[in-house]
Amino acid sequence: MSIIPSFFGRRSNIFDPFSLDVWDPFDLGAPSGAGREASAFANAQVDWKETPQAHVFKADLPGLKREEVKVELEEGRVLKISGERSRETEEKGEKWHRIERSSGKFLRRFRLPENAKVEDVKASMENGVLTVTVPKVEEKKPDVRSIEISG
Repeated sequence: MSIIPSFFGRRSNIFDPFSLDVWDPFDLGAPSGAGREASAFANAQVDWKETPQAHVFKADLPGLKREEVKVELEEGRVLKISGERSRETEEKGEKWHRIERSSGKFLRRFRLPENAKVEDVKASMENGVLTVTVPKVEEKKPDVRSIEISG
């Protein structure tokens, strides 16, 4: 066993080409999967797109229910998406062979731009995808009037 961990990961089973485990500097020798469940789900993946009408955030949260996710506004302009996926417990007579699905808490924050209409934020969840829609403030068009040229 090497004292210096490999940054390219280590294999929990040398005969399984798909068993590459990523090195976790906080894993202090815990069994495979047991020490990483909190950090594995820590960075829920979120897409943010801007349309002419709104800012739209989409987060993949498979297996989570609406009640397990929180969408909040902090300090007026910071969108906070958080939640937790509970780890399944091993029942008597059961034996886990592999734990690959992530569990634990996640938290993402996004500073909304000045054109965000924060009082009208809406969120929905369907098929494990959270969609947060932040409408944009309508841009005031400059008041233009024609001036007659005399002469």
